Amino acid sequence: MIDKILFEKLITNFSEALRIIKTNKIRTFLTALGIIFGVAAVITMLAIGKGAEKEILSQLELVGVNNIVINPIPDKKKNDETEEDKNNETNRFSKGLDIIDANSIIETISTVKKISPEILLDTYVINRGRQNEVKLIGINPSFFEVNNVTISKGTNFSEDQVINAKPVCIIGKKIENRLFTATNALGKYIKVKNVWLQVIGVIEEKIISNKAQENLGIRDINLDVYIPLKTFLVRYKNRKVIVDKESESENSNTRTSDGESGPKEHVPRGNYHQIDKLTVQVNNSNELMATANVISRMLKRQHNGLLDFEISIPIHLLKQQQKTKQIFNIVLSIIAGISLLIGGIGIMNIMLASVLERTKEIGIIRAIGATKQDVILQFLAESVLISVGGGIIGIFVGIASSYIIEFTTGIETVLSLNSIFLSFIVATFIGLVFGIIPAKTAANKNPIDAIRHE
Repeated sequence: MIDKILFEKLITNFSEALRIIKTNKIRTFLTALGIIFGVAAVITMLAIGKGAEKEILSQLELVGVNNIVINPIPDKKKNDETEEDKNNETNRFSKGLDIIDANSIIETISTVKKISPEILLDTYVINRGRQNEVKLIGINPSFFEVNNVTISKGTNFSEDQVINAKPVCIIGKKIENRLFTATNALGKYIKVKNVWLQVIGVIEEKIISNKAQENLGIRDINLDVYIPLKTFLVRYKNRKVIVDKESESENSNTRTSDGESGPKEHVPRGNYHQIDKLTVQVNNSNELMATANVISRMLKRQHNGLLDFEISIPIHLLKQQQKTKQIFNIVLSIIAGISLLIGGIGIMNIMLASVLERTKEIGIIRAIGATKQDVILQFLAESVLISVGGGIIGIFVGIASSYIIEFTTGIETVLSLNSIFLSFIVATFIGLVFGIIPAKTAANKNPIDAIRHE
């Protein structure tokens, strides 16, 4: 019985609050603006934060969690050398990043689990008279595991194919779609430059954003053609052989300062490195920094002290990006919270003004039997309706803002029911909290003095 009476009181109070809100539509809307923008900002910021988190996780999947990446630096880009190194560069020679370095790392450093050298060639593929630009990549079979790439159809390179430099390839999904639109690519042949290659596998398609490609140096693997490393060196290009011949030719034609023929160290120019990228996978993530330092010292020693390579740890770069984005999101969330706070203060001010305007009305309803609790419930109902209405509008504005930001800026946003629900609860809570003072102020008025108020 008591619950029924209380329910009827709540219905009556909310109905009265709705009547008053309809009577003052413009004032109510202006009061709710703070809540609208605050809720919209919270939803948008959480969507941006979720999108950033999703992007970081997808990039981690692309680069691998425990990977160290070594990239060669062509001679013209060696900017890390000291002044003394530059003065003595004519007396120094680096063999460049090569297969020997890769084998030394896996054989010498116990914390290394796998290595994945890559050689890259921008070329073209011909199939049925159609020509398409592709990147031809020489790899070893561990490439797919190290880089979290899945072969969706076919198989990885066999030991026989690797050792004997067989003309076989594994292609990206986009290459299959372009060249084999209505048929299965497995077992078919494609002509890459001047070599016919048999397709033995197709990799699973991966969505790689332009931002990820730029920040992490990741290729669009869907457009790659992969062949065994030895196949690349034997059938296409081996820079080390070319450089060695150039070095021998130059040494035989050089003369010493006294005019006699004599040996001279060759200073290679351009890209003299045999491999274009070397990915090293370690056993545990906590061994990344120590392993990178050991690799750096070892390679510098093998390259005659020249820093013609750079080492990066993608997971550290991503964690730094994540930390920066988290700080940015926290700042924006604080701003959104301040907006909600200002909205709550606006509600309280309007409700206090409403109490002052309706003093005589409060005295009358108290005189005819309304209790302090009734008056408190009536004003709380009004403040809650304003904040809830503002919250609902703010939810739609926040959802629309998230889509607009993603469409116009390319920043990925991820909306979640949790963020929408949280924003709605916060808006309702603000209505309750900031409506208490005006409600109590109204309830504590003396009925006689309130009736006499003009």
